[in-house]
Amino acid sequence: MKRRDFVATAAVAPFVIGSARAQDRYPVKPIRLVVPFAPGGSSSIVARAFATEMAKGLGQEFIIDNRPGGGGNIAMEAVAKAEPDGYTLIMGHIGTLAVNPFMFSKLPFDTNRDFAAVSLLAKVPSIYVVNAGVPVKNLKELIDYCKANPGKVYYGSAGNGSAGHLAFEYLKLTTKMDITHVPYKGTGPQLTDLIGGLTQASSAGTPPLLPHIRSGKLRAISVGTTKRLPELPDVMTIAEQGYPGFETVQWYGMNAPGKTPPAILKRLADEAARAAKSKEVQARFADDSTEEIGSTPEAYAAFIKAEQTRWSQVVKEAKIKAD
Repeated sequence: MKRRDFVATAAVAPFVIGSARAQDRYPVKPIRLVVPFAPGGSSSIVARAFATEMAKGLGQEFIIDNRPGGGGNIAMEAVAKAEPDGYTLIMGHIGTLAVNPFMFSKLPFDTNRDFAAVSLLAKVPSIYVVNAGVPVKNLKELIDYCKANPGKVYYGSAGNGSAGHLAFEYLKLTTKMDITHVPYKGTGPQLTDLIGGLTQASSAGTPPLLPHIRSGKLRAISVGTTKRLPELPDVMTIAEQGYPGFETVQWYGMNAPGKTPPAILKRLADEAARAAKSKEVQARFADDSTEEIGSTPEAYAAFIKAEQTRWSQVVKEAKIKAD
C-alpha cells in the first residue's frame, strides 16, 4: 500500500467507527419533529400522539415544531437542509409529499431525493362539513345551494396543497360544484372562520372536526370513506350520494432528511410501530375513526410513490395551482 493511501485510510477509519457508534447510541438528545402546518389540525394531533409514545421507547423527548406557510414547503426546505442524523424529522403529508411536487412549478428541494421515509403513521377519514347556518343537510343540497348562489359560496382549507384542499377539489372535479377555495395557514384558523360564518364549507380530518359537529356548530354532509363512520352513522358517503367509487382519506407519516442512516430510520420505524399498537395511541383515536398504522420505511416509501401517481392526475385534471 502506498503511504498516501494508508494515511487516507487511517484518517477515514476513526470517522467511520465514530459514526457507527453514534448510530448505535441513537438517540442521545431530544428529537425535533417539524409539523408543516399551524397547530390545531390533524397533523399536529397525530404528531403529538405518536411523539409522546415514541419518546418512551427512545428515552428522549420530542419537541414539536409547528412551521406553517408555503403549503408546507417552508418546513420541508428547512428539514431537507438539516443534518441527516435523526434529530430533525418532519411529519409527512399527502399535500407536501404527493401533491406539491406537481402543483408547484419549482421547489427548493427534490421531494423524493431529499427525504427518507420512516413510517406511515396514520390514515384519517375526510369529512365534508358546512356551517350550521347553511341550509343544507347533504351533498345534493350543497350542490344545489352553490348553483343557486353562484360566486357566493366559499370553502376554507388549511392551505394550498393541504389535505382539505385536495379533498374538496376532488369533490368539485367529481360533482362539478360551483364553490370557491379560500386558503388559510392551518386548520385551526380556517375552522375559526368557518364556525364564525365567514366561509360556508370545509373538508378536514375527523380529529379537529368531530368536536364541532357534536357541539352543533358544524353539520357533516358527507364522508370521503367507502363506508360510513361509526361516529357518524347517519352521514352518507359520497358514493352513496350518487358518485360511486369516490374515496379520499388524509394520511400522515414521519420522514427524515434524505441521507439519514438506515439504522436510524429502522429504529424510528420500530418505535412508530410499537406506538401504533399502544393503548395510549389507540385510545387517543378511538373516537374519531383514525387508523393507526406504523409501517416499515420500505412500505411507506412504496405508499408515497403510489399516492404521487394518483394525486398528480387530480392536480392536472382539477388544474390546481399554487398561489
